[in-house]
Amino acid sequence: MSSPQKINPLSMFKKLWTVGQMELRMMGLVLLLIAILSFLSPHFFTMHNILNLMDQTVVLGIVAVGATLVILTGGIDLSVGSVLGMSGIVFGLSFPVIGFYPAVALCLLVGATAGCFSGLLVTRVGLAPFVATLGMMSIARSQAYVLSGAKSINAMPPQIEALGMGMVYGLPLNFVCLMVLYALMWFFLGRTKLGRSIYAIGSNEEAARLAGVAVVPIKTMCYALSGMFAAVASIFLSSRIYSIDPLGGTGMELESIAAVVIGGASLFGGRGSIIGTLMGVFIMVLIRNGLNLMKVDPY
Repeated sequence: MSSPQKINPLSMFKKLWTVGQMELRMMGLVLLLIAILSFLSPHFFTMHNILNLMDQTVVLGIVAVGATLVILTGGIDLSVGSVLGMSGIVFGLSFPVIGFYPAVALCLLVGATAGCFSGLLVTRVGLAPFVATLGMMSIARSQAYVLSGAKSINAMPPQIEALGMGMVYGLPLNFVCLMVLYALMWFFLGRTKLGRSIYAIGSNEEAARLAGVAVVPIKTMCYALSGMFAAVASIFLSSRIYSIDPLGGTGMELESIAAVVIGGASLFGGRGSIIGTLMGVFIMVLIRNGLNLMKVDPY
């Protein structure tokens, strides 16, 4: 029997320092962008714009959490934008019938089911993540149109307005929810066995399997969580624009992937962090907001 592999404290410290350096570089870039935009636009550092930035961060930030989990396993999820749109339509159609909280539960269930189906296509059927989630993207978007009759839903419950307009100690309620979510995911990925298993799968799936990691259930779970977070984002999006559109979430799949990669994650899996993803989200939102303030042609 081979002796257990010895842990090299120096190599572990170097690895942690490298990850820490990446996050610090992203934070530095965020601060640099803030400084530049403050200089270029007198409207950037106003309270109204700061609250607007927080609000713009929420939907992308929630979807990017799910994208982070999938990318850490070495996969990719192109369906999150369409799943967001489909889940939102399900929520909008169901809450007048079954009530607000059961409709929220149904919305999350639909998103998680769509993600789980994509995950099973990847892990059980053996389809490439690109192909499986591209198919789900088409299915979910078509279902959003079919269920809604290609029409927006404008009748919103009062709880949605509270979620979109509520304040907690001077901060938007939806932004506070986002920060709590990232804190929980930081603990999950960095301090739990399941979180470390996700990194192990992305680093070397075969080695993780030989080490006893339940690769198939964990990868499927990551896709299911990605779909569920897309559904959560649909509820926050409806609270922001006070309507639900079958086009909701269009382009969100590429934006969320970009935020994760900008935050230092590798598309090959095994490298990245939830803090880096948050910095990536901030960078994308800051750039978009700054271009708007400088009246750059949107085209």
